Amino acid sequence: MASIEKRGANSWRLTVELGYGPNGERLRERKVIKVEDPALLKTKKKLREYLESEWLKFKLEVEAGEYITPEKMTFAAFIEEWRTKYAEKQLAPKTLKEYLGHIRNHILPALGHKRLDEIKPMHIITLLDRLSNPGSRKDDRGQMLSGRTIQYIYSVMRNIFAQAESWKLIKSNPIKEIKKPKAEKKKAQFYEADEAQEVIKALNEEPLMWRLLILGAIIGGFRRGELIALEWPQVLFAENAIHIKKSIPLTADGKVYEKEPKNGEDRIVQMPGWYMEEMRRYHLQWREEKMKIRDRWEGGDREYVFHAGYGKPLYFTYPSEWWSKFVKRHGLRYIRFHDLRHSSATLLIHQGASLKAIQERLGHKQHQTTADIYAHVTKQVSRDLADKFDQFDPKKQSI
Repeated sequence: MASIEKRGANSWRLTVELGYGPNGERLRERKVIKVEDPALLKTKKKLREYLESEWLKFKLEVEAGEYITPEKMTFAAFIEEWRTKYAEKQLAPKTLKEYLGHIRNHILPALGHKRLDEIKPMHIITLLDRLSNPGSRKDDRGQMLSGRTIQYIYSVMRNIFAQAESWKLIKSNPIKEIKKPKAEKKKAQFYEADEAQEVIKALNEEPLMWRLLILGAIIGGFRRGELIALEWPQVLFAENAIHIKKSIPLTADGKVYEKEPKNGEDRIVQMPGWYMEEMRRYHLQWREEKMKIRDRWEGGDREYVFHAGYGKPLYFTYPSEWWSKFVKRHGLRYIRFHDLRHSSATLLIHQGASLKAIQERLGHKQHQTTADIYAHVTKQVSRDLADKFDQFDPKKQSI
């Protein structure tokens, strides 16, 4: 018979009897649940059926050895519960991959062995402090984690402990009152007009596909994932435009993950006529290549513009790898692939384009985002404009 005891206005304690131990002690597992549905609380029969159903599920968990009392659950054990019951269902694939990487590299080594209910604010503060020390980075790309990365790890922990709190596994959230670590805001890197010209000149020595992909970032301001996901129906030759409808932020285990563009809005970006003519020429090459390989074509009915051979889209990080090698090969100043997008905006600002037009072209949801990123550029342009009035300085006027 189900053992269900009322403990409060809307809480009940479930008990599963397990018999007696070797010394005659009574063995049992207990769990307190709350019923938040007002309608259910008003109906005795349905409420009883619900409680008995919860008790039965609890009993099956206990008998299968799957139930761990909050008092015995380690942080590492809870992470598994969090991953299977929340993260894999609620987080985007790329976000999940990033979360699990930080959990594995930074959070579990510090907290994994501790009991979930024993973790205190000072444990988290100590962890965050250690993350700023040399040697904290685990990817062989330097010694120090950036401030932005530490902020991201902090956000991961907030998510984890918020779930533990909502599932009633902890009485108080140890990270709730801890402020987000500060991080120095880095200025966006970009190419000036003369450097962009050098890049474009060097691109003329490269295969047409790669030339158009990189120019898409410099001229169109397209994100890497948007370029990888681009298909021929979104290349609007009649309008000299590119229609950005989706993005590929991740490729994992041979599977391509597609999603809407960042901020969830598609956009149509006008492109120079010469770029679209190059696109036409490349389209002919693309079709001829597809005809040559015929049965070996792996793209199905998808028509990815920039494919890795046989019609499949490029691996999501490969454009960045190609770009790094290209810059080194031609002796150019290195900036990240994403910074080509910043270069696009900077060149437009110097040509007099408004921030509103740039916001729409780049796909920023908020005008303030555009203003914040390029504030230093607009200030310089304003300074240059003001300097044009130096000719009216009375000290420079001839008598």
